[in-house]
Amino acid sequence: MSDSKVSVLVTGGAGYIGSHAVLALRDSGWPVAVVDNLSTGVRELVPEGVPLYLGSIADRPLLRRVFAEQGTKAVMHFAGSIVVPESVSDPLTYYGNNTVGTHSLLSALVDSRVPHLLFSSTAAVYGIPKHLPVSEEAPKDPINPYGASKLMTERMLADGAAAYSFNYGALRYFNVSGADPQGRSGQSGKGSSHLIKVAVEAAVGKRDHVDVFGADYPTPDGTCIRDYIHVSDLANAHVSALERLIERPSENLVLNCGYGRGLSVLEVLNAVDRESGGQIQRELKPRRAGDPPAIVASNQRLVETLNWSPYYAEIDTIVRHALEWERKLASNPALDTS
Repeated sequence: MSDSKVSVLVTGGAGYIGSHAVLALRDSGWPVAVVDNLSTGVRELVPEGVPLYLGSIADRPLLRRVFAEQGTKAVMHFAGSIVVPESVSDPLTYYGNNTVGTHSLLSALVDSRVPHLLFSSTAAVYGIPKHLPVSEEAPKDPINPYGASKLMTERMLADGAAAYSFNYGALRYFNVSGADPQGRSGQSGKGSSHLIKVAVEAAVGKRDHVDVFGADYPTPDGTCIRDYIHVSDLANAHVSALERLIERPSENLVLNCGYGRGLSVLEVLNAVDRESGGQIQRELKPRRAGDPPAIVASNQRLVETLNWSPYYAEIDTIVRHALEWERKLASNPALDTS
């Protein structure tokens, strides 16, 4: 662990993954501030005592002011758009929010000489992998604008780090799920397309069924296979990655974030049934645009580089925490605004 804990700015810190990163940083004693425009974030997910700046990562003067006021030495960058089917129907918004927005953030970071950046990337940069599990060296061939926008940003970070005085980590997430085990945060906002979120909404009566998009994939039960990682394990990986960047300022990181095993859509829904004590209604639908049949991480580099290991890797645990959070939302609608 780094001896000195520097001030960290979390962009998108009122969102799902960003809010868990804020909790992980605070739990480990790091000074934290948040920038979020609350377009999808929830103000109540920012803990009391954490400065919240309302605004966009495209607002360079705002970012330079925040960096100066907070003495920021590191940025964890989660702000962006993340819905794959929406990226197919509205690609320019995704390139604008994810790539152009990060360009503005990076420009402000370089201007203010902030030396460390962690970027929220995605397994979607790989497209449809030819081999599983997929390693960081696998070909990058995204099949949707979401993945392409993130890959373009990774290239921008690599070029920027070679030219300017900062180092970076690009953490490629697989399927992030679950909620804070202490019930302090979880996935909020309406209209989610994430399977576990949709399934626990159905389990508590917010939906009357779950759509299964495609049952004719070349997988054992015909449904898509994904590598699900608990959001708190992912947040802890960010803290470890930040420590590594600080300890080794000439090193950059590109890391897959997953557990190295896949679960099908039906296996996940069965886990929700077990945890909820009910049975979710399934409705078969055609395949969704931009969905690969299977994608599973090789997490060897993550484990070895950061000495990271998960605490919440069992699917029933992930589902249980997500279900507990969904029940909390049902009793506190203010947390479920978007």
